[in-house]
Amino acid sequence: MKRVKITVIRKAEYTDLMELYENPIEHACNMNEGDVFICEGWEKPMGFCSSAWDSVSQFVMALSYGATDIYDGWMKEKNTVMISCNDGFRPVSFLLEALEEEAV
Repeated sequence: MKRVKITVIRKAEYTDLMELYENPIEHACNMNEGDVFICEGWEKPMGFCSSAWDSVSQFVMALSYGATDIYDGWMKEKNTVMISCNDGFRPVSFLLEALEEEAV
């Protein structure tokens, strides 16, 4: 299995939707743009958001087992995927990259 690098690319926040629909939450998302996580195979990295993991894990698994061109030509690099978490109030976009090194 390959290692997979997850980079936080963008973090959005829809305060208008939060004001209308969300109960106040402290520290709903502790990720920051530029944060990097390395997956050893299909294992959730330490400190990675569990809810975001639900959104990205199937793609991490596919890349770790050697899948390429998951979006059929959409991505410039065949060993990458761009995925966002499922938080409708503060979505986070992640770039997933299969690395050449094998998982430990």
